[in-house]
Amino acid sequence: MLKVVGMADMKISTAREDVLVTYALGSCVGLTVYDPYTGVGGMLHAMMPDSKIDMDKSRENPFMFIDTGLPLLFEECIRLGAKKEWLQVKAAGCASLATGKFFKMGYRNFTSLNNLLAGYGLPLLAYDVGGKGSRTMRLSLFNGEVQIEDNGKKIKL
Repeated sequence: MLKVVGMADMKISTAREDVLVTYALGSCVGLTVYDPYTGVGGMLHAMMPDSKIDMDKSRENPFMFIDTGLPLLFEECIRLGAKKEWLQVKAAGCASLATGKFFKMGYRNFTSLNNLLAGYGLPLLAYDVGGKGSRTMRLSLFNGEVQIEDNGKKIKL
């Protein structure tokens, strides 16, 4: 079953027939986690790196921000049986859609993601980031395969 992860959203699944998908990953980061031993997987579509930008919005929707969404993604996967040390983490998005120093949101998102993962002691196993366009990201819970569609071309992470 196809489960759509909207912008500033997260979905978790243990059903092998599920495919998690998110569309329009521009400067946002799409993050997948998958435990190949338990089959637990999840996806986060976060818009901004740091919840300190707007604490009220982060309380209202923690998935909007990487620093509040990523911990919840890990916690939910672990609650459903995943083991932190088995999680395969992959990312996409973080494009540069605007110019100027202030607008380097894609770069800031990718930097924030890497810093948070380092704090968890987890590597970013694969990623497809940067550029100027938007991407679609899919996670198959059948085998943990992550597929990216970028301007008509398909990439497996």
